[in-house]
Amino acid sequence: MPYVPDLSAVLTAGDRIERDGVTYRVEPYELGLVVLPSGKVVGCDPLVAHATPFVGSVAPGRYPLRAWVALVHVDGGEWQRRITALQLAVVDEPVAAWSMALLPGQDVASLGDEDFFGYAVDAGTGTLADQVAIEALREWDFERVDEVFIPAQVPHDPIDAVVSAVVEERTGANVYVVGSGWGDGVYATYVGHTADGRIASFVTDFRVVPPE
Repeated sequence: MPYVPDLSAVLTAGDRIERDGVTYRVEPYELGLVVLPSGKVVGCDPLVAHATPFVGSVAPGRYPLRAWVALVHVDGGEWQRRITALQLAVVDEPVAAWSMALLPGQDVASLGDEDFFGYAVDAGTGTLADQVAIEALREWDFERVDEVFIPAQVPHDPIDAVVSAVVEERTGANVYVVGSGWGDGVYATYVGHTADGRIASFVTDFRVVPPE
C-alpha cells in the first residue's frame, strides 16, 4: 500500500513517541493566517516553487497555519528541535479520514508499497499557500527573494526561523517559509476529511518522526 503516516502521532500536543531509543515530543505552534484568495492550495519548496495546486479546493478565505515541532531527545537530553509537520487548518472539526494530496493526473493506484507522491525540497524549506501567492512569488527575482525570505543568519530554533511575507499585494496572498524537517528530500502532503467529506486540513509530513 502507498505510504500513509500515522498522523495522529505528530498532530497531538505533548505526545511522546519512542523510536529506536530516541524520544520525540511533539508541540504545536500557531504561525498565523494564510490568505487563500482562490482556495487552491499548493504545497512546495517556496524558494524553488512549482505552482500546481492540489486536487480539491476550499472556500477562499484566511486559514490558520500551524507548525508541529518535534523535540528530539537522545539519552534523556534534548538534542534538536525540528518541524515534523506543517498543517493548514480549514475547519475546526475532527478528521475522520486521511488521503494523500494529489496533483492532477496522479493516481495512488500506480504507487508501490511504501511509495508516495510528494514535492521535492532543494532549499530546505516548505510551505502551504495559495496558487495565487506561489505564482506571484515565482515572478520575483533572486535578489528580492533573498532580501525578504533568506536571513543573513538563520536562527537555530525552527520557529524563530519561520519567515512570512505578503507576495501579492492586490489580494494579500502571503507565504510562510518554514524549515522542512531534516532538510532536502521529497515530502508528501495529506488531506484530512470530516465525517461528511469536507476538507478539514492539509498536512505536509516532513518525516522527522519516523514511522513504526
